[in-house]
Amino acid sequence: MVRLTRIYTRGGDAGETSLGDGSRVAKHSLRVAAYGTVDETNAAIGVARLHCRQEGDEMLGRIQNDLFDLGADLCTPHEPPPRHEALRITDAQVERLEREIDAMNERLAPLSSFVLPGGTPAAAQLHVARTIARRAERLIAELATQETINPAALRYANRLSDHLFVMSRHLNDDGALDVLWAPGRNR
Repeated sequence: MVRLTRIYTRGGDAGETSLGDGSRVAKHSLRVAAYGTVDETNAAIGVARLHCRQEGDEMLGRIQNDLFDLGADLCTPHEPPPRHEALRITDAQVERLEREIDAMNERLAPLSSFVLPGGTPAAAQLHVARTIARRAERLIAELATQETINPAALRYANRLSDHLFVMSRHLNDDGALDVLWAPGRNR
């Protein structure tokens, strides 16, 4: 499907990049910012995987693959219709995240306060990934106000940050190692 023979092309030296349909846009365009932040989320998840065991590593591996799908979806505009069928995020991918969230959440005690990023190295890194995923979601939501996007792409981004939050608690010994916010503690 993808074959890269050269890493640099010099095509972006003037501040533009090619989208999935071959059109050229400024590298600072909202669309590029959205899928670039999805890529940033993917990199943060890659670091989190270094601290995970089999079940968590497998879930995050599936998510990383999905994030490449999401990036491909976002880099191919809907208008004009692409000449070739574009890869799009599907409802099934969103639903898989929901099933995984529900399964992990069943083992967690309800929260009595907000959770501060921390606990285990894996959980702390997932909080970093979660905040990047939230930024990607905001950019995708903004893009959706200006251009047509796949609605499942925005749903996936929204569910992903929830997944990363619940998974961070799961990897914090099912919440036992969560670091809770103590409002006003340092006044």
